[in-house]
Amino acid sequence: MDYNLKQRINSIDVMRGLVMLIMLMDHVRERFFLHHQVSDPMDINTTPPTLYFSRLAAHLCAPTFVFLTGLSAWLYQHSGAIGQRPLASFLVKRGLFLILLEMTLITFSWMGNYHTIYLQVIWAIGLSMLVLAVLQYLPRWSLLVIASALVFGHNALTPIQFAPHEWGYSAWTILHDRGYLVSDSAINVKLSYPLLPWIGVIVFGYLAGPLYSKATDAKRRQRWLWCLGLSCLALFAVLRGYNIYGETLPWHPGDTLLISVMSLFNLTKYPPSLAFLLLTLGLMLLGLYLMEQLSSRWSQTMAAVLAQFGGAPMFFYLMHLYLLLLLYQIAVAIWGTNYGSLFGVSSITEVWYISLALIIVLYLPTKTFATFKRGSQRWWVKYL
Repeated sequence: MDYNLKQRINSIDVMRGLVMLIMLMDHVRERFFLHHQVSDPMDINTTPPTLYFSRLAAHLCAPTFVFLTGLSAWLYQHSGAIGQRPLASFLVKRGLFLILLEMTLITFSWMGNYHTIYLQVIWAIGLSMLVLAVLQYLPRWSLLVIASALVFGHNALTPIQFAPHEWGYSAWTILHDRGYLVSDSAINVKLSYPLLPWIGVIVFGYLAGPLYSKATDAKRRQRWLWCLGLSCLALFAVLRGYNIYGETLPWHPGDTLLISVMSLFNLTKYPPSLAFLLLTLGLMLLGLYLMEQLSSRWSQTMAAVLAQFGGAPMFFYLMHLYLLLLLYQIAVAIWGTNYGSLFGVSSITEVWYISLALIIVLYLPTKTFATFKRGSQRWWVKYL
């Protein structure tokens, strides 16, 4: 792999690694600070600013994962020495694998049982990959139309709702509304990531692939990333600032600047509103731009560390979930539950400390596997 290609791909791994670590912090919060739950959108009257901004940072994760999945699919398709590599089978096999993983190992990692199967971000990525396997045959202009319609238009569908006993409930829960697909059963199924907007995000990622082709000049790619990122944030500022469209919960100026800022950025994630996606994707695009601007020794060292986490995302994902489950069970065995039926720490600051400790603990195993993955030809390694 030539140096320029390494530099381009490395910036993607660095960005992915950054959001993986933010995700780790959010999962530590869910494991050890669940007694102080946050709603969606958050209740700014009851959510302390430290908790609010910790959760807000985690909003960046899912859009980045899904967008970069689409981008990586294009890179895979165009990485062959001669012509394009077949993409459909690649996406179908990996999409089905992710769905199976969500329903088995990942579900178990959350509560240590199968009372409820949680269909979350890995499910959304897997299902979006299956859809992209079909859509990638269409002309690029039609993909742009479809992605734009889904991302910009799905908020207009919010008034459409179905009660659990109505015929369209299950399909609409999968496509647009968060909720239980199966409840009051031996094994329940809860869907947290409705599909429609995520299909739009993965298609946008696929369409962005040519920015990272060998034929694209680095300066041109960086201009596109900068302009697209600023455009997303500018559109967010207009639509959200004037409460025009794209978010079900309007924002209002508060008694203080802090409360006003919290209200402005208090966005719906399930499903992700247009405002949510404009903010997070805009920041991600600017982040990808900045990842190619790193020049100091310190920043390059930090980027190298982040790239190791981003180079083995599924390995890290499974490792950190099961480590958190183990630590939680050990804590309960030693100290018992201290918040009703839950064990938890007393402040969000302790969540940050635990997250930092886990980053240090998980770095060497993740780096070792990422190195092994890059040099291995074993088929199963590529799935991690």
